Amino acid sequence: MIKRSWKGLLSVVLASSLIVGCSNANMSTKEKEDGEYRIATVRWADWGDDFLKGFVEDTEKEAGIKVDWDIYLNSEWGDKKSVLMAGGDLPDAFWGSLALSDGDIAQNQSLFIPLEDLIAENMPNLMAAFETEPSLRALVTSPDGHIYSLPKKLPLRPLTGNQLFINQKWLDNLGLEMPDTYEDFYNVLKAFKEKDANGNGDLNDEIPYGGNIYGFILPFGVTKGNDKAGLMTLKDGKPSYIPTQEEYKEGIAWMNKAYKDGLIDQELFTQDDSMAEAKRKDENGSLVGVAFGWTADAVFGPNAKEYVPLAPLKGPDGERYVISDTETYSRNELLITTQAKDPAKLLQWADKFYTEDASIQTFYGSFGIGVEKNDDGTYQVLNAPEGESADIFAWTNSFRDFGPKYIEDGFNEKVTLPTDSGDGLKLELDKKISEYAREQFPTVSFTADEMQRLNTLNVDLTSYVNSMQSKWVVEGGVEKEWDDYISQLEKMGYGEFMEIQNTAFNRYQESLK
Repeated sequence: MIKRSWKGLLSVVLASSLIVGCSNANMSTKEKEDGEYRIATVRWADWGDDFLKGFVEDTEKEAGIKVDWDIYLNSEWGDKKSVLMAGGDLPDAFWGSLALSDGDIAQNQSLFIPLEDLIAENMPNLMAAFETEPSLRALVTSPDGHIYSLPKKLPLRPLTGNQLFINQKWLDNLGLEMPDTYEDFYNVLKAFKEKDANGNGDLNDEIPYGGNIYGFILPFGVTKGNDKAGLMTLKDGKPSYIPTQEEYKEGIAWMNKAYKDGLIDQELFTQDDSMAEAKRKDENGSLVGVAFGWTADAVFGPNAKEYVPLAPLKGPDGERYVISDTETYSRNELLITTQAKDPAKLLQWADKFYTEDASIQTFYGSFGIGVEKNDDGTYQVLNAPEGESADIFAWTNSFRDFGPKYIEDGFNEKVTLPTDSGDGLKLELDKKISEYAREQFPTVSFTADEMQRLNTLNVDLTSYVNSMQSKWVVEGGVEKEWDDYISQLEKMGYGEFMEIQNTAFNRYQESLK
């Protein structure tokens, strides 16, 4: 997924942002004709406009509409969005959940058309999806009972997210076995530290663990999910805030022991992402023993061949845990504004995206470009051109993670992918560890007042949690200071924070009935 690899393209994004912004300036001011709509969408980088060709163009012709796309880069979107939402030049619709957050919508709800009746009258494919999966309707139903946006369900998503990779060459150099428990892991990292694991004659250049905090404390039962859930998770079926869990406390204490012994990158809290990446991808040879990421090639670059997946480690409770990445479902994939003259026609067009043929083409590229459909109804994802990243090729030729989509359970079994890179490789890795994925905190909805209050509370709580987290990993003291830490969180509004989360969770559960 590009969300894990786009940062390397930041310089390209910045350089091209002015170009994209200017190229669409005229679209926003010309007079629209009947059947013509202006839709704003946001992209991670400037990959051209091939993603709008083929299938997307064909659907417009079939629906008898013409879409003028206002394409924004994510790097410039913050400022542009402020102008649009202020009412300066509102488009007919916003496409893709990268464009507007729940907070944006809650604060500007009067700009958007309630869609539930229009969906029932004009979107048979989406209504069928609602019938098959009631959670899809629950996902897009706001606390006031209206539906303001369309949902998606992505194909070919793994159950697990980022995972640990370990340097097999270092294990072999030192005659070590693959660690199975968190204690084995500690001993392996210690050997990496004390011996010349990379064999370059320097006893001091190895970084045993170069990953992040949550990757390290996983064996203690930290069941973190996707980024949208933040630090919320489910424990025994109830909402829980990870930084207040006993499992978190025990994991941080264990990490402090490893940090003090020099087993963890000593610059973990002082370096930026580019510095950490440079260590993992050092062209003079591997410097990192274990790190956390999507696939080995994405994490270690030229050193990737030395690394293999590290199976989930058995923790103190005898269980194994993984980061679950359940961002398969999402809302805010299409919102129609009060500027649209004929929203029904726009929804009739959007309904064409809720089929299997549509969903696979808007995820990898049109038939003949990114995918082929076989005579027996199965699909073959095509190889990216030689020398090109499978992930970037898919982004270049499709909406990829964003926009309306829906596939039913079992669809993924109809699809064959190259297994040496991109999604195919990740799904192969996922098969080996997905049994350890846990239920995650769902994508709940908040009212405008809840959202405003939650944002305020979250800023304070997150800042305090992060500062204590780094202090405890580096200096220790989590056991001694834990009660005071919980007390301070309470003073900062933790109780109210959880009350809002529980209210939204209960409301979500009710909407499933």
